[in-house]
Amino acid sequence: MTDQLSERTIALVKATLPALQAHGLDIVHEMYSRMFRNPEIRDLFNQSHHGSSDAQPRALAGAVLAYAANIDNLGALTSAVERIAQKHVGLQILPEHYPHVGEALLGAIKHVLGDAATDEIMTAWGEAYWFLANILIGREKDIYAEQHGLQGGWNGWRDFRIEQMTRESSVITSFVLAPVDGGPVMDYKPGQYLTFWLEIPGQTPVKRNYSISAAPNGRSYRISVKREEMGLASGWLHAQEPGTVLKVAAPAGDFHLKPAAKRPVVLLSGGVGLTPMVAMLETLVRDGADVPVHYVHGTHDRDTHAMRDHVRSLAAGRGNVLVTDFHQTPLPGEEAGRDYDHEGIIGGDWLLANTPVADADYYLCGPRPFLRATVQALAEAGVTADRIHYEFFGPADEQLAA
Repeated sequence: MTDQLSERTIALVKATLPALQAHGLDIVHEMYSRMFRNPEIRDLFNQSHHGSSDAQPRALAGAVLAYAANIDNLGALTSAVERIAQKHVGLQILPEHYPHVGEALLGAIKHVLGDAATDEIMTAWGEAYWFLANILIGREKDIYAEQHGLQGGWNGWRDFRIEQMTRESSVITSFVLAPVDGGPVMDYKPGQYLTFWLEIPGQTPVKRNYSISAAPNGRSYRISVKREEMGLASGWLHAQEPGTVLKVAAPAGDFHLKPAAKRPVVLLSGGVGLTPMVAMLETLVRDGADVPVHYVHGTHDRDTHAMRDHVRSLAAGRGNVLVTDFHQTPLPGEEAGRDYDHEGIIGGDWLLANTPVADADYYLCGPRPFLRATVQALAEAGVTADRIHYEFFGPADEQLAA
């Protein structure tokens, strides 16, 4: 592996930008078609991202385009590379899988572009693919080593038993998971997630990521899962009972609370996006953080409002912790000041008037429309990008752009 790509390779890859813009999604569809002919490679991926929404193909097409556009300025892709590496570690992607991906990508480019994909262009793309692949392989090797080296850490899939199930709302249930081997579990950065290999009868292996919803305790993890109307994995999980054994990969993810907060913290969530925020809030309270902490959550109504009493109990008696709840459409009988604080959705104007925009770190998680609106409002108010941290439920390199 060379330390950098040649000027000729860079020029050739950038010359394919118009073709990628025009045919990127076709290339990605063809690439996945080729990869998924191999069951071993197919089963590495979260198939829910390849459904009718086309979320993962569109995200990957955008990532390939971004790589080509920034191939002479890879520093611009640092955060995207970290996010992808963390997702790959959760999915247990290893160096031996990369040749399959490379072969599928290059074959797809050649198939879709036809005669326009000259031998010279294909050689350049081969070099560019392996240059990026080796960056990812190196970073993933470091993450695997870190996981293995921590007290209670592991690589691969470890068996965990559902120890306890708690219904948090009409749609969200929490699952406390403890390792079958009885050993400790590694600490994690609040905000990170676990990846699950679910063996659902009649289905190929199902991979899902679920945020950890509790502060680290060394012996168990808690996830809080929304039952989606057509959700294969969430529906199956909600039908389980304590005692069910699940295959779990070690905690991963690039979205997490900064240690030893030195400035105000705003935890902002919509719907089931509260899960990493509860882990962050528990940690801040446990550690006695002495900075202002704002927990702001929005949901439909009292029935869908998960962990309300738990969050309020964490804030009770702590003058630096302020909890604010929004109910978009309160149910008959709900009362402002008792069941919720504000009716409607969390708006940018409210955030600017009621949270410390001048110096706070903002952590956000929730549906894409919620994130798009709030991130835009904060950015327009002058909150710098290094103070806006967000997680969304979707493919590793999906962006907030419309």
